[in-house]
Amino acid sequence: MSAFLSIQNIKKTYGNLTAVENVSMEIKPGEFMTFLGPSGSGKSTTLYILAGFQDPTAGDILLNGKSLLSTPSHQRNIGMVFQRYTLFPHLSVGENVAFPLRVRKVNNAEIAERVNNVLKLVRLEGFAERMPAAMSGGQQQRVALARALVYNPPVLLMDEPLSALDKKLREEIQLEIRRIHQQTGVTILYVTHDQEEALRLSDRIALFNQGNIEQIGSGQELYANPATRFVADFIGDSNFIDCEILSIENGKAKLRLPSGKLIDDVPAHGNQQTTGEASLLLRPERLSLSHGPGEANGLPVTVQDITFLGTTVEVLTQTESGQNLTVRLPFGHEAIGQLAGNNQRWLAFDSAQVQVFQN
Repeated sequence: MSAFLSIQNIKKTYGNLTAVENVSMEIKPGEFMTFLGPSGSGKSTTLYILAGFQDPTAGDILLNGKSLLSTPSHQRNIGMVFQRYTLFPHLSVGENVAFPLRVRKVNNAEIAERVNNVLKLVRLEGFAERMPAAMSGGQQQRVALARALVYNPPVLLMDEPLSALDKKLREEIQLEIRRIHQQTGVTILYVTHDQEEALRLSDRIALFNQGNIEQIGSGQELYANPATRFVADFIGDSNFIDCEILSIENGKAKLRLPSGKLIDDVPAHGNQQTTGEASLLLRPERLSLSHGPGEANGLPVTVQDITFLGTTVEVLTQTESGQNLTVRLPFGHEAIGQLAGNNQRWLAFDSAQVQVFQN
């Protein structure tokens, strides 16, 4: 059985510039897939090719086994929500939402019913007569979402739709998008550069970098088992320290740290098979601080700074070789009251909870 939506070896070039290079993935019906990555990584270009706003240089896109490339954007029956709301300022909320149905020549009775239902879905019932200029940014984005959903598209594309909103409002609309996705079952492809937003919303994440996909998986998969150093650095907060891989056997590496200390049984990710210079990933929340080397794996460090962040406290430390490492402790942790600047501590970790990446 073919995939519901299949992106096959998509490439997009502009002269000598390659914006997207050999991007492939398959999306299941009803899935929430997020394209995540830094600016210029190719995620929006891929979305615009899906929408039909741009033509690929190579590759194909199949919906229910049929290529979309020869179908104009306005005939693809794909919903689109942009960063800027793109509402018609001279039309009321109800008229904005009804517009796709009028283009499709739906009868007035059905238009009225569908507009009413979708405004209830986005919790804007009673706003049909309101003009866009009289609404907040969050309300306008809900109108744009309602307009994209009113004709029941099989796929909804969203290009950084919340980036213009403040943090609190953005989080509120994120919850609304999750609720709407669960209620409608529409397949959503969502573009963002915000990893927290991607983790909050997505069934799976495709992490883009320089026109390629580094890894596809759930947020938990990308965090716990990053395929590359880029993935490890982009998803979650990270510390990296230099090391040397001495040997790899059965997916476990033996390392030497700059201090000369040896560490065994470190998971080697990305199918690494070679020895040599590498980087050891230490997640801040998986590190502990103590007065002495009570655990086998650890490093002597000096406390440089302590920052209170509400539910957590971040402790900046420095190793003997001059590398900075951040430790994240929960607020109220017993070690916090004992910390002070320039105090010597022992930074410890479990070798099973760190990862090593070849340089």
